[in-house]
Amino acid sequence: MLWACVLLPQLALDGVMRRRENPEEPLALISGTAQRRVLQTVNPAARAIGLRAGQSLTAAHAMTREFATVEYDPDETERWHRLLAAWAYRFSSHVSLKYPRVLLMEVESSFGLFGPWPVFEARLRQELTELGFTHRIVAAPNPLAARMLANAHDGLAVTDGDTLHEVLAQMPVNRIGLPTEVATALARMGLHRVRQVEALPRDTLARRFPAAVLQHLDTLFGRRPMGLECYVPPDRFDTRIELNFDVESHQALLFPLKRMIADLAVFLAGRDSGVQRFVIHLEHVPSVGSVAPDTQIPVGLLSAEREANMLFELARGRLEQVEVPSPVRALRLQAKDLPAFVPTHRELFDDRPQQTMPWEQLRERLRARLGDEAVAGLGFNADHRPEHASLSASPNKPLALTHKVPRPGWLLPEPELLTEPGLRVLAGPERIESGWWDGGDVRRDYYLVETRNGQRGWAYRSVGDSNLLLHGWFA
Repeated sequence: MLWACVLLPQLALDGVMRRRENPEEPLALISGTAQRRVLQTVNPAARAIGLRAGQSLTAAHAMTREFATVEYDPDETERWHRLLAAWAYRFSSHVSLKYPRVLLMEVESSFGLFGPWPVFEARLRQELTELGFTHRIVAAPNPLAARMLANAHDGLAVTDGDTLHEVLAQMPVNRIGLPTEVATALARMGLHRVRQVEALPRDTLARRFPAAVLQHLDTLFGRRPMGLECYVPPDRFDTRIELNFDVESHQALLFPLKRMIADLAVFLAGRDSGVQRFVIHLEHVPSVGSVAPDTQIPVGLLSAEREANMLFELARGRLEQVEVPSPVRALRLQAKDLPAFVPTHRELFDDRPQQTMPWEQLRERLRARLGDEAVAGLGFNADHRPEHASLSASPNKPLALTHKVPRPGWLLPEPELLTEPGLRVLAGPERIESGWWDGGDVRRDYYLVETRNGQRGWAYRSVGDSNLLLHGWFA
């Protein structure tokens, strides 16, 4: 087996930065007590103006106030960790969150799908970079070795036991996960490298140190198996963004909404599912003496989808139809209906023009822009009378016309008297006699006609009547 360790050294900072519109703005995460606020971590722009992790907020403000601060939130960091686990689950069914800011993945069984390790690794790095997370990646024959090697390496791939032994032998004792007191005691004995510790007799180590030390070394070198609890993706998606300022316009909500939907798409791809319904909550600023209820914007689809751009377009269409009653303090997105995703059937050689889109995407965009009731499908009814031959149906699929004779795409609500001079008859008559059983008996002769402007229509004369009535237009 081959295990990959994805180390996320600044997970909390990356999680905050990817939700900010200006990544070049100096930013620091702060923590500590009210009496002593400390910079937990800083971004490169803040580092460039002299700020550093561990510095007190008072000292930082004495230098400059040209930086933003965000409260360090361990729970939010854990949510980012689990989102990336959902992303990694797309590539491997064995993903572990045993260590903080680390993803452990068994990758050898996935080579058949994603190619050999160099290709696989390049894809992981590309997607993590696109998601906005700094990372280091190491591969090794067992998960503990991969984790400890990531402390000192990036891009290292060890595929066999002999090479693993050589690489681990060069590691500093204080970088292989031993308790601090054990690493300190070994250093005092003059043992600074793992090879020096490995050269000692096992019974000597067993007498001087707890049994867990030998067990840790055996696991590190692959002589003892390591049990891991594997990640299982949840059955729902729930994320929230607290905005930096009160928002009163739709436009200012689009950037955080797009990022939330991108995270939803990552989650869906990881668990190989789609979304058929999700709800956007607009959390409002509480008014004096009362708490304003959330504005809920449901987004429903007729079939499961997971493409980020499409979901964002649908959500934006719904959002723009809502009047924001009061300033928005936070956004929340919840998705509970996550059915299996079935990709749209495509031909190997798709001859659609590049700017067109599949029917499913067009249908959902129209519903988002015009409303659910404004878009309907067309179904056939077993009746020869044109006004009864079609009916409103579900818009799940585009209509496939089965008539052998031409029928107009636009049928008028009521037939209109056609008096235009210069009318040409192109085809007809076609006799339609029907409706005797329900009192709506008709006897008509239909003609395909063309006006002087080139418009083609469908007109009829009732039997025994000389008036020509227009019943519909052809596209």
